[in-house]
Amino acid sequence: MGYLRSKFKVQNSILILVGFLIFLFSIFSFQYLVFGVRAEPNCDAPGSGDIDYCLAKIQEQLDALTPAHETNKQELAKLKVQLSSISKQIVGVSSQLKKVEADIAQREEDLAYAKEIFEEKTANHYKFIRLYDPLMPFLSSTDASEAFREINFRQIAADEDRRTMEAYAQDLANLKSDKEALEKNKASLSSIQAKVDSQADFLAGEVEKTEAYLTTLTSRQNELLALKAGGFSTSVGDTPATLEPCSGAPGSANFCDPGFRPAFAAFSFGAPHRTGMSQYGAYGRSKSGQSAEAILSAYYQGGDLRKDYPSPATINVSGYGSIPFEDNYLLGIYEVPESWGNSGGFEALKAQAVAARSYALSVTNGGSGTICPTESCQVYKPQLKSGKWREAVQATRGWVMMKGGSPATTYYASTSGGFTISQWGWSGIKDTSGDWPGTAYEKVSASPWFYKGWYKSRGGSTCGRSHPWLNSEETADIINAWQVLYRGGGDASRVSPIDTACWGGNPYSKSELAGIGGYTSASSVSVIYSNSGSTLSVTFGTNKGSISVSGEELKRAFNLRAPGYIGLKSTLFNIEKL
Repeated sequence: MGYLRSKFKVQNSILILVGFLIFLFSIFSFQYLVFGVRAEPNCDAPGSGDIDYCLAKIQEQLDALTPAHETNKQELAKLKVQLSSISKQIVGVSSQLKKVEADIAQREEDLAYAKEIFEEKTANHYKFIRLYDPLMPFLSSTDASEAFREINFRQIAADEDRRTMEAYAQDLANLKSDKEALEKNKASLSSIQAKVDSQADFLAGEVEKTEAYLTTLTSRQNELLALKAGGFSTSVGDTPATLEPCSGAPGSANFCDPGFRPAFAAFSFGAPHRTGMSQYGAYGRSKSGQSAEAILSAYYQGGDLRKDYPSPATINVSGYGSIPFEDNYLLGIYEVPESWGNSGGFEALKAQAVAARSYALSVTNGGSGTICPTESCQVYKPQLKSGKWREAVQATRGWVMMKGGSPATTYYASTSGGFTISQWGWSGIKDTSGDWPGTAYEKVSASPWFYKGWYKSRGGSTCGRSHPWLNSEETADIINAWQVLYRGGGDASRVSPIDTACWGGNPYSKSELAGIGGYTSASSVSVIYSNSGSTLSVTFGTNKGSISVSGEELKRAFNLRAPGYIGLKSTLFNIEKL
């Protein structure tokens, strides 16, 4: 018995030592897990233990991925690259999940075999517990030593059976846990794949959004857009325009206080096509000391001025037949006020004479075709001018702007808003002597259309409006119209002015639109301009917080929904607030 006690003490000491070593190993392992640096898994080819991490990483990338607000192709291209990367990672995770699924299937087969052993061991262990008599070894053995060996053998066998059963139970539990994790990961992967597919579908349609929008507009809406966006002459004409009452901004001579607060009004910088030469800009340049050559060079970049072009003797004008080109047709052009020549604008008259001559030669193929006498081409009247206009025509005889060896189609318009765009590929010029808009040449020449709030039709109709100002609810109504047109949720064909007496149709009421968009009031506004001469975005403070709208989209929504004839003529505009 003393020997046995000594043996048991040694065994206990060994067990204590082993336990202590295991404890130390656990501590070091824990420290490594807590403080060790783990390399970031490669989610393009993840390991089996990296699936959850990679799924979370993919989800983070998806959450950070936002659709392009505008139809900016460069931004869309970046998003496509991100989606391509995410799709590659999804393929990697999917491949690893298939491996895990195959491994689980193999483990299920192995456990099916182990189950037979488990059942046999369970039965043996049960019999051992039920039938084992601790006195039997002593009764059947010749001495105590043999009895203890028998007891020890039976204990070892029982322990082995117990370990086999515990291992099987643990494997079974692990298998169940792994299968649950597999199903969860497959569901997560399916959800992420659906989001990626949805994002890809969005990108595929985003570039065509504007074109699709235009095709869905009703004919009446297109008529509205045309009327509100192009409601005045594209050239100055012979008589200088006067300031229209109540169309000016705060501080101007023709500003009218609407009598309510807050008040919002849209002011257009120039209009409508802004291509080629700005007539008021040319006048401002002339008043600032520039020559006709300098003016033409500024507005028709990419063209060449030829001063010895052999003009034809005659030109065909619709309704007037064949008439002398230099001494009749050009002297009857009514596109700018002749009075400019007496107020510092003679060089502008010369530039206009060259533009009119070049345009006529271009559209008639050197005089062999026919040109119309209206502003659809350029205005001609048989009452020939004398004075400064005649001087300008005669001073520039033979001067023609050329492009590609032929007379150029020299477009021009009254007011461009301080930014002029070329029809020949260059991005345009900021038509100022310094900062825009303060030193714009059109402001120097006091163009009445440089910065104007439009609220009348071309014929002078107002539809009951006496100024361009909108109240808070009306401004919110414009935002709701934008919501329906560009974000959905309603019938876009019903987005039109509520003034049915002027426009007819079946427009949404303000309360109906508010029920869709949710905007009921506006309290602030700020505008951002692009460097190329357009309004980039407009941000409103509303009852729902801040909302930013692209300039192009707001212009369309505004012209479709604004009451009466209030409208925006240019893609370059500002929103004022009182």
